[in-house]
Amino acid sequence: MTKLLEKAFRELRKLPESEQNAVAKWLLEELRTEKKWEEIFAESEDLLLRLGKEALELHRQGKTLPLDLKEL
Repeated sequence: MTKLLEKAFRELRKLPESEQNAVAKWLLEELRTEKKWEEIFAESEDLLLRLGKEALELHRQGKTLPLDLKEL
């Protein structure tokens, strides 16, 4: 455990139990969310690579148009 994390836990111990639980729930949810995003990106890596290559090929073939920000 890092020194910064140890310091955070020392400070958390000073809080009432209900606040400790609230912080713990928040932290656990953040960790779950981060893991979900990592899984989603890992699963979509091949798809994103394929779509990127496809877009580049269409551009090389002259089948794309410049982006006009005024039309967005």
